Amino acid sequence: MADPKAHLDLVLMALEALTGMGSEEMLSGAKSLNLQQILTDRIVLWRLRQSSPLRRGKGGRKKLDIEEALALVKVSAYLASKHHQVIRQAVDRLEQCHSSPHQEPILADYLDRFWQLYTDRMGDQPAPPRVEKLALKLLVDLLFYSAKAGVKHLWLSLIEL
Repeated sequence: MADPKAHLDLVLMALEALTGMGSEEMLSGAKSLNLQQILTDRIVLWRLRQSSPLRRGKGGRKKLDIEEALALVKVSAYLASKHHQVIRQAVDRLEQCHSSPHQEPILADYLDRFWQLYTDRMGDQPAPPRVEKLALKLLVDLLFYSAKAGVKHLWLSLIEL
């Protein structure tokens, strides 16, 4: 995955899978950050996320401008920071895991939800181990995005793609 639009969508998907949040919490985060002029409603949010080349369907936008991308980055980092404790707990369990992550309830639930979201929303259906590896990498990335410099970490990761 070497596409910033895909990465932003996957980061939000990982947050959804771990915390159970939905578009309303994302829009609330945008409002808290005074970004409601960019992320006005669920349809706009959906269209921005549909710019990911991994997404199934053709109904979204093909481009994501810098202002929109930065808004999604800020909202992602803000929501990650709000859920820092849950992210930290899941990463701790992953670090302590000596066998399958499916043996740890928080990780098993996260991986199951991520798999479901991924298969529901993405066009290609990769083999389960590939999706699991992606989900676990994103979980660790969320820890960095939940830090004080989370916006910077996420923005730099997009530039490096």
